[in-house]
Amino acid sequence: MTISAYLCRINIKNAYHINITALKYFQENAGEYHLVCAGSLLGVALAKPLSFPVGKVDFLTLRPMNFYEFLLANGEELLGEYLAELKPNAKVSQLIHEKLITCLKNYFLTGGMPEVVRVWRDTQDIERVQTVQQKILDSYELDFAKHAPHHDFPKLSAIWRSIPRQLSKENSKFIFSQVKKGWRAKDLEDALEWLTSAGLVYKVCKIEKPFLPLSAYADQTFFKLYLVDVGLLSRMAKLPANVIFDRSETYKEFKSALTENFVLTELIASSGETPYYWKSQNKAEVDFITQIGTEIVPIEVKSATNDRSRSLAEYCKRYAPKYTVKTSLKPLSGEKNVRNIPLYLIGRMAK
Repeated sequence: MTISAYLCRINIKNAYHINITALKYFQENAGEYHLVCAGSLLGVALAKPLSFPVGKVDFLTLRPMNFYEFLLANGEELLGEYLAELKPNAKVSQLIHEKLITCLKNYFLTGGMPEVVRVWRDTQDIERVQTVQQKILDSYELDFAKHAPHHDFPKLSAIWRSIPRQLSKENSKFIFSQVKKGWRAKDLEDALEWLTSAGLVYKVCKIEKPFLPLSAYADQTFFKLYLVDVGLLSRMAKLPANVIFDRSETYKEFKSALTENFVLTELIASSGETPYYWKSQNKAEVDFITQIGTEIVPIEVKSATNDRSRSLAEYCKRYAPKYTVKTSLKPLSGEKNVRNIPLYLIGRMAK
């Protein structure tokens, strides 16, 4: 049988188990061929294949475009090159800074899903962008129905739809009872695990002590839940496009959540690792704690230009970190160990 004939044979409806198992035999018996397969992580998380080609398959995770890739996709190569080559002590001109802030706000609306970015690039029509985003959101829920057991589908959908509401709270800790009245953690933990395994949500756990390894000090029962894409979060929350560009007190709380979600996806895109956050009882909270080499770096996120933070000051008082990062709409500034990094540069924080 030729390679093309075999591919046609396995490319049949509902042939997930056949396809993923067949990769083993391609590797063993037809190693001269380079085979690339794309699929939903939700299918992997929920379908429970009968067998899996362990050691025969290499995995690559495709995430939404980050902000730098968004610039390139929109013809802003010069801005992209400028960011890529920017030195740590450089001064960003006000003109370039304002241009990047505008691009950043556009990214908050569109996010990095490729089809959404394409529509924005070609039309600059936010209504068409939101239509595509809604189709993506709808298709995710259809995937829940397709792959999940019948009794788990309502749980997946309920957790998924609750994320904007949970992030909008002053205390944005994820609370199971707020998904639906009467539901408890034990009722929803499996559904939540499926969503995180599928890469649709990011679970950011609390740590009380910023020591190495961070994972050893994480509380898996105390966490925040963010979406994989900031544009999808905007659309899921039905956020009007104009409020991102206009100052509005009614948008203040969700603006913070949206900005945190952006910073998180930029950090994950640059390192591949999900950070943590620090909370000391009810006295102080630092948005993200990440590891760069052997250093543990606290990151305070602000959605505007005011970067004052009592929580970060409390953290520094207790632990005296070598490096501290504040990210906001302020230009790049600060000393070597205390850096004010503009939001549009947070993906290059390690550099």
